[in-house]
Amino acid sequence: MTEIVKAQPGGALSLGAMSAPDAWKFAEALAGSGMLPRQYQDSPASVLWALEYGRAIGLDVITTTQSVHVIQGRATASADLMAALTRRAGHRMRISGDDQRAEVTIFRADDPEFPFTAVWDTAKAERAKLTRKDTWQQYPGSMLRARAISECVRMACPEVLHGSIYTPEEIGARVDADGTPLDAEVQPLRRVQPGESDPWQQSAPARDFVAEARAATDAGTVRAIWQDAKAAGLDDERLGHIAAVGRSLAAGPPPKPSGGEVVDAEVVAEPDEVDAQAAEAELRTFAEANGLDEIDRDFETAKGLPLSQAIAPQIRAFLAELSGTAA
Repeated sequence: MTEIVKAQPGGALSLGAMSAPDAWKFAEALAGSGMLPRQYQDSPASVLWALEYGRAIGLDVITTTQSVHVIQGRATASADLMAALTRRAGHRMRISGDDQRAEVTIFRADDPEFPFTAVWDTAKAERAKLTRKDTWQQYPGSMLRARAISECVRMACPEVLHGSIYTPEEIGARVDADGTPLDAEVQPLRRVQPGESDPWQQSAPARDFVAEARAATDAGTVRAIWQDAKAAGLDDERLGHIAAVGRSLAAGPPPKPSGGEVVDAEVVAEPDEVDAQAAEAELRTFAEANGLDEIDRDFETAKGLPLSQAIAPQIRAFLAELSGTAA
């Protein structure tokens, strides 16, 4: 195994500096080491995939293998890694709590006046049927903190993790107080025999993202569903339906009529939603007049959330930036 250990400035190993055969040999060598977490041992394919993911988000080999975990075929990140990458991206994060409650607030660097907050307490954990797990009983403060961090990152800045926005515990792994998996299923590499179907090529059941969004009870869950739907290539129309559900939940229930009487009423958009729609129309008119054909992509790249989920001040601030550029 020659010319495998190549490094970035500062000495960190770089997968990008290796050829494909060398990268595979390197992954095999790491998989044979007893120093790696269990899910990577004897699974060079998992090691290689994790290292490539880590390289995409700017992590060195050691940090990747200790903080990124492949659980049931999905990459997950520890809550501490989520927090570190959020802060590295320039966003401010505030974490507080105890064994009964954890609260996390994120202020995006590009929208510092709009806070995203996630709260997890014992009552919420009980409703989710989490408190029966041994780790939750032994380390309730750490588990509440991890859930609050991951939920807040999903709402505020999922782009910092390139889509890997769940902790191992959320995927179903048993974890310790630090969120490190205690065990994980490892799929051994095996050649598919002639006439045998390849289990890795079998399609997973299709998810009904719109139905999941309509069944959700909070806007944070809907945002996570929207991100999964977009990653799965859902069309714009259904993505818009999911975003509308999220906005409705964020706005809260409509006021009840006084006196307890039930009245028929026409369903109308909330004032904030109408304002957001008007701002979006202004932005699209400007984009069309100035030949900006990828305005949805440009907005999401700049603001970190889809245009359909933005509020009016965010849209108008972006329009002001574009107007200054056009001028």
